[in-house]
Amino acid sequence: MKLGVIEDHANRGRLAKLLRFQSSHHASNVTSLAEYVERMTEKQEHIYFVAGAGRAEVEKSPFVERLLKKGYEVLYLVEPVDEYAIQSLPDFDGKKFQNVAKEGLKFADEGEKAKGRQEALEKKFEPLTAWLKDKALKDKIEKAVVSNRLTDSPCALVASSYGWSGNMERIMKAQAYAQTGDATSNYYANQKKTLELNPRHPLVKKLLDKVEADKEDQTASDLAEVMFETAVLRSGYSLQDSAEFAGRIERMLRLSMNVPLDEAIEPEEDEPEETDEEGDGEEVEADADDDDDEQTAEEETPEEEEAVEEEVESQEEQVTAGGDDDQSARDEL
Repeated sequence: MKLGVIEDHANRGRLAKLLRFQSSHHASNVTSLAEYVERMTEKQEHIYFVAGAGRAEVEKSPFVERLLKKGYEVLYLVEPVDEYAIQSLPDFDGKKFQNVAKEGLKFADEGEKAKGRQEALEKKFEPLTAWLKDKALKDKIEKAVVSNRLTDSPCALVASSYGWSGNMERIMKAQAYAQTGDATSNYYANQKKTLELNPRHPLVKKLLDKVEADKEDQTASDLAEVMFETAVLRSGYSLQDSAEFAGRIERMLRLSMNVPLDEAIEPEEDEPEETDEEGDGEEVEADADDDDDEQTAEEETPEEEEAVEEEVESQEEQVTAGGDDDQSARDEL
């Protein structure tokens, strides 16, 4: 049915009424789009959705933090075809769809005070956002901005309106028939994304202090890189260089545990070689074993000794008899 929404343009509207998706409204039951619209808040203008590999993943996604806190319902697209199907629908019942993993997320219930606070935060964090864009992450992000969607996570990586979400990127890379070096795929895959910062998170506030104190601080640069790479993973994307990420984590662990950065790894001890004395000892033991074998071979049983004695006596009798015969012959002569 979801494939029909993608392929059957004429009946797309009617098929959309039959679609069912998981939702934040219920832990196990699925919901229709019509039921979602009925539950929308008064000023809500969009149908919010997030896509991922499973419900556990999307429930913990940084993109849904403020939405759920504000009481908005979010559709969980956890089947590979779900995101394709939703993207094929321009709207439903006059409500447009909003992928919360992409830029442009707005809350209709926020008034002028909320907009004023957001502008004040953007001005306060401008040194940090400019430093991230122009220096620390200049080759990795399109821009850095103060987020209005994060509550618990320090940062998140947000795709452009026409870019791939982390889920779509994973699906496209997993396709067996995907052409290597395809220009269209490379364009979407290599698009730079927006790094959104949570201005209330202690790590972000500390990074701002470090940048304002010294823009050349190596620790600040490492922290920015690690925060960016964790945002890549948290947002559903894959790292291009996992070894570099592991090296930065090790550096930060050394600093936190007061281990010098230049302290080398302890070399392994070489195993001792076998000495000649051991070989001589083995030869002596072998000779002793041979002597024992010979001694055992020389030992005879009582039966064997008795047989030998009888044979000796028989031979002696024969010799005696032969001697008597020789004496008789000499007497006759």
